[in-house]
Amino acid sequence: MTTYDDLLHQIGEFGCFQKKVFLITCTLGFILCPIYTGIVFLGFTPEHWCSIPGVAELSKTCGWSLTEEKNYTIPTVSSGQSFTYSQCQRYDIKWNSTESDCFNPLSQFTNYSTSLSVTGCEDGWIFNGSGSTIATEFNLVCADAWKVDMFQSCLSTGFLAGSVVLGNLSDRFGRKLIFILSVFVTSVSGVLLAAAPSYPWLLVFRISQGLFSKAGWTVLYVLMTELVGSHYRRTVGALTQMGFSFGLFAVPAAAYFIREWRWLQFAFSAPYFFFLLTYWFLPESPRWLLSQNRNTEAMNVAEKIAKGNGTKLTTKVQNLKINNEEKECTRPPSFGSLIRTPQIRKHTLILMVNWFTSSVVYGGLVLRLGILGGNIYLDYVIAAVVELPTAVLIYIVIDRVGRRLPFAVSNLVAGIACLITAFVPEDLKWLKTCMALIGRLAITSGFELVCLVNAELYPTFIRNLGLSVCSAFSDIGGIISPFILYRLAAVWFELPLIVYGVMGLIAGGLAFLLPETKGRTLPETIEDIENMHRYDMKMKKFDCSVFNFRS
Repeated sequence: MTTYDDLLHQIGEFGCFQKKVFLITCTLGFILCPIYTGIVFLGFTPEHWCSIPGVAELSKTCGWSLTEEKNYTIPTVSSGQSFTYSQCQRYDIKWNSTESDCFNPLSQFTNYSTSLSVTGCEDGWIFNGSGSTIATEFNLVCADAWKVDMFQSCLSTGFLAGSVVLGNLSDRFGRKLIFILSVFVTSVSGVLLAAAPSYPWLLVFRISQGLFSKAGWTVLYVLMTELVGSHYRRTVGALTQMGFSFGLFAVPAAAYFIREWRWLQFAFSAPYFFFLLTYWFLPESPRWLLSQNRNTEAMNVAEKIAKGNGTKLTTKVQNLKINNEEKECTRPPSFGSLIRTPQIRKHTLILMVNWFTSSVVYGGLVLRLGILGGNIYLDYVIAAVVELPTAVLIYIVIDRVGRRLPFAVSNLVAGIACLITAFVPEDLKWLKTCMALIGRLAITSGFELVCLVNAELYPTFIRNLGLSVCSAFSDIGGIISPFILYRLAAVWFELPLIVYGVMGLIAGGLAFLLPETKGRTLPETIEDIENMHRYDMKMKKFDCSVFNFRS
């Protein structure tokens, strides 16, 4: 019987046709990046203080500088060992109905009391800086500052629901249909978000964005994985991630030149419309078609790929068949399939832990730059530079030593680096910074490897569902990551790093329990997964017998 991998040898495992699909996948990762990380600029909260009626006119009359105006009209609050201007309170004085002294305007109000009463910013805020963000337009500061966090949490919530639901639909109705649907809804939601008239509508369109954007990329990634041969899956798995890494550089560049958040959001969303044109180029996955017993359609796609690669099918390959005795391939995919058998259940649980850990640690280390202080554009670029070499390193390493060892070591190194960073004294800032960057590099590698490994540890008929359900735990991690960072840092600034360190060590240890997938064809059935485990056990026994013989 001729298998699909035999077919790939005839039509080309990574020919011109697959390379075009690969380029589309990388480009989609490039424009997905602003959706996930654009909140840094869309939701940026600049320095602000209360807007006070009458103060602007008085300041103009008296010729006050901005510093003098704030000294006279804004109370100060303690900030560690220093004092800063309050961003949420002002003196309870009606300046527009008072004849004030330009040189000491508060003197007439302190004759009868040692302190002035204060009130909230009843008349809004003044924001320092040009441009606008969702925080400045909708006044999401002070008591409403949590609404910026809610805006981002809605995206992660959408990621979570979309990955599970659309992953299941992709395994039922095909990769191509769900991908095109995802692209359409993501692009429309992004444009509508740029025109949202109120905060509630912001949340509605943000959730819609989350529901379809990440799921669409996941579906396309699975399609790409199923189109190439086993010798090139590491190329696809490693280098596809570089699209997202390069996207990190585009975000601050766009934000630097586009200071109005609505136009910036439109710039982030408009490129998605071009991916609707891929409907006439992208094929359905032949692996998925064969798993659905749609052999004729699978052969038509194979012929299209062969033509794109400049090859021809032999008579033998044209008689491609699927073993109908494999009942699970024709059964609709379900969540129970991910835990029904021992080895797939083990894979599912370990991958869930690793997805969750990668998201929490990665997100925490990124957000930690914000509480360290510094230039927002510079900090963002530094983070992008650290991530960029990870895909190249993975590409070089996994072909030589396999998937499992780099996957496990990446998480272990991230955990150790976080623990060391937590205990390095503040006077050794250079060492503290270097260890934090090593941790960032390692967890980024772990994040990219878990996606590659996940796709190789499930049979075709539940591959997209398995990737979607497991990766959903990264969305859960994305939702709680800010709370882990900010709440624990309030107790002890380095406490989040301790948590990240422990999580990295646990995830790395569990990764050693997964089978090695280097050089293997993608599993098609449950039995393939069980045989993969038996093969690993056989090789371990062989290694032990050789060792005993040499002893």
